[in-house]
Amino acid sequence: MFNKFRFSLFAVVLTIGIVLGTQIGKIFPGDNLRDSIIKFNDVLTLTEKYYVEEVDTQALVEAAINGMLNKLDPHSIYIPAKQLESVEESFRGDFEGIGIEFQVVNDTLTVVSPISGGPSEALGIQSGDRIIKIDGKDALGLSNEDVRGKLRGKKGTKVNVSIFRNGVKDLIEYEIVRDKIPLYSVDTHFMMDNKTGYVTVSRFSETTYNELSEALNDLKKSGMQQLIVDLRGNPGGYLNQAFQIADIFIDGEKKIVYTKGRRSEFNEEYFASKSSPFEKIPLIILINEGSASASEIVAGAVQDWDRGLIVGETTFGKGLVQRQFDLPDNSAIRLTISEYYTPSGRLIQRDYKEKKNKDEYYSEVNEREEQEGDNINHEAETDSTKPVYKTSGGRIVYGGGGISPDYIIKSGKITEYTTNLLRNNIFYQFVLSYLDQNSETTKKEYGNDLQKFNNEFEINDKLEKSFITFAGNKNVEFNSENYQTDRGYILARLKAQIARNFWKNEGWYSVLFKEDNQVAKALTLFNEAKDLAKLK
Repeated sequence: MFNKFRFSLFAVVLTIGIVLGTQIGKIFPGDNLRDSIIKFNDVLTLTEKYYVEEVDTQALVEAAINGMLNKLDPHSIYIPAKQLESVEESFRGDFEGIGIEFQVVNDTLTVVSPISGGPSEALGIQSGDRIIKIDGKDALGLSNEDVRGKLRGKKGTKVNVSIFRNGVKDLIEYEIVRDKIPLYSVDTHFMMDNKTGYVTVSRFSETTYNELSEALNDLKKSGMQQLIVDLRGNPGGYLNQAFQIADIFIDGEKKIVYTKGRRSEFNEEYFASKSSPFEKIPLIILINEGSASASEIVAGAVQDWDRGLIVGETTFGKGLVQRQFDLPDNSAIRLTISEYYTPSGRLIQRDYKEKKNKDEYYSEVNEREEQEGDNINHEAETDSTKPVYKTSGGRIVYGGGGISPDYIIKSGKITEYTTNLLRNNIFYQFVLSYLDQNSETTKKEYGNDLQKFNNEFEINDKLEKSFITFAGNKNVEFNSENYQTDRGYILARLKAQIARNFWKNEGWYSVLFKEDNQVAKALTLFNEAKDLAKLK
């Protein structure tokens, strides 16, 4: 997690590395640091002057910066200039362009979905459209980076695209005026039944609090009486967004999170302050090993105050706060400046100092062995060497290794066959081909009625066999045993892919829930969530 802090570290001189060292030397004077800077300068100069081949000094400096940061912790990183814009974009919450999600399928630029509120949606560009030309030039064979370069641009500028749409004889010509395109961090929200709201948050960007507030108010108008917040796979983001979101559910002036660093100016405390209509609603938070950082702040605060139940699998365990420092060449470093702690005093960061390298640190989360079942008193961790803390209600919880759920429910592993289907993008390619022939029929039969589609549409034997044959033709060899193991998931994903074409993320999630055992379990636990939070 990081707090974005733009601050020019130094004036442009010989190299980024040398200047970086020089400025740090001003802040932290000492002969050892100055000697190290001189040493680095000498090595770089000698290499540039005498090495057997010509060298790229910029590349050498960047390698040196990466090497330096690798000696610190897994989350202090260097971001090259060419990557920084796209990295910042996802957390800023918008970009400028024509507003489509796309894939390049068989060298053809294909619209996965127009982004809601963008100019492409307003013009009537549809899922499944193939963009054949951009500004009169052939668009076949473009890479993803090429596409972004051609379709993105300043708000108000224009781009012309020629689109092939199945069932339409001639190419359709569009002149699209680029605009600011929202990047949503709340992927979807909807009512699962007549009283249960569901909302999924994919990251914590600058707009997440506002997005979630709007989603919750919409659910409230629809009759929501209890809520599932899905933070599975959410890698985190801005600290200020995390504590504001926790404040939606936590009452009074209770502490939500605090940070401690080597320098006192990085020690901060965050408390609930705003009243909210959602402070007394029965609450369940879904987490897994992909939930990190800001996700762990929200889950940790809810758990420490016994505000709701945490369900799923133990989170990643990232309790380090990064601050971004921008460099003169438009690159940046994100440097760990403090650690964060939950209200009870838990440090969520798991051990990284004993790991050989970053690969071992990151792969460790996939090797955990957790026993499924009720963990409300966290007895599954009784033999843990982690430090012990207590929730506001006196339950034992543990620090130093992520957030462990109150109910451990595993998501289940997919087989190698299904992994290959996903790796080769077979689901999307097959459904794209299917909808070329059946899109109008599906629209006519189900219209805008997602519930009817959910209840009545089935992947029949003929379609199932066609999918297996299609995958085989794409070099994904059929494995009968693997297929039978994952058949329910495979068919649900096919149906979800079709639903997404017409109902976007709501269609996708609502179909996949039928094969989601973590969601299924969560739906049975609201009485316990209510008892834990002492709600009437």
